[in-house]
Amino acid sequence: MARIGEISSINRYPVKSLAGESLASCHIDTYGLAGDRCYAFYDETKEGWDSFITARNIPAMLAYRAELDEESMGSDHPTIRVTSPEGEIYKWDESLLVEMQKHAKNKMLMRSYPATSPELKAVDEGSILIITSTSLQKLEAIWGKELDPRRFRANLVVAVEDSGLGEEEWIGKRLSIGSAELQIDKYCDRCSMVTLDPDSLERDASLLRKINEEMNLNFGVYASVQKTGVIQAGDQVRLIV
Repeated sequence: MARIGEISSINRYPVKSLAGESLASCHIDTYGLAGDRCYAFYDETKEGWDSFITARNIPAMLAYRAELDEESMGSDHPTIRVTSPEGEIYKWDESLLVEMQKHAKNKMLMRSYPATSPELKAVDEGSILIITSTSLQKLEAIWGKELDPRRFRANLVVAVEDSGLGEEEWIGKRLSIGSAELQIDKYCDRCSMVTLDPDSLERDASLLRKINEEMNLNFGVYASVQKTGVIQAGDQVRLIV
């Protein structure tokens, strides 16, 4: 196996479109990071993926941080804590719904998925989203501004060695990380979420324009799980050849 680099950060987003948590280690389940996006807000008047309420339309959602209680991870619905911008703590209950409804015109509802079930959660087009240090540096040079990796809501950030292969050469291949194996399926097609600063919530549409003009809207790759296991920050990432 050829070494590509190492995991520099692991990020889980328990609630779709809320800020997430940085992890030192995580179990990789059949659907992705255990507990990733197993909670979501939705609009009952819409269907499919369009029914999910996201920060694309309500940027204020990104100011709320969701974390899971690791001790409850073996249950179908692990205990979740959501911290508001003002520091208020909420559980996944009616009080959180009332708080979030302040930011929405349409009626919001809550949905949860069993964290122990292999069914697809409220993820996007793939189970695990990966970006690399080299791609971030390339995009910073194109955009002309410093980039916060949180804009891209990646589950894994890989620090690639100088001799490592770029993600365009990963597609269709497998990666070994810790005791898990991932299949790299396709590029991530970017949307307006990346235009939001994760702290100020201000939009800068010029970033998405640059990704479109210079990268054909592709930034990062989606991976599916071929072998479950445990990964840790600092684990080597190897290309299975």
